[in-house]
Amino acid sequence: MMSGDRRKIAMIAAAYAAAVAAFGGCAGPKASYYGSEYHGRITASGERFDMNAMTAAHRSLPFGTRVRVTNLDNGRSAVVRINDRGPFVRGRVIDLSHAAAKKIGLTGLAPVRVEVLNKKSAKRPRAS
Repeated sequence: MMSGDRRKIAMIAAAYAAAVAAFGGCAGPKASYYGSEYHGRITASGERFDMNAMTAAHRSLPFGTRVRVTNLDNGRSAVVRINDRGPFVRGRVIDLSHAAAKKIGLTGLAPVRVEVLNKKSAKRPRAS
């Protein structure tokens, strides 16, 4: 039988291991970016993707939501607007446009903090 302290430590260790597994083997969510190969394509919000705009893809935040993304490797941050869905890769929480990735010094993958600055209602854009 485990003592109270050992039980708590075991529970914390199990929770940490589950979090690490959920984020693809790292201790926090990662950001990635997409650029020229998607430039000009229609995003999930219905607008054209502009790799030079400060935009991002997120799986669940409403379109139009503004978030601050901070690169935890270097402390640089940028404010982006959610206009697409993704990323659909385990351990990644946000896909940034090329411009946003450049601003925070992202060259591949990096651990990030995502802070919601305003949350838009989940309205779909009107068809033109």
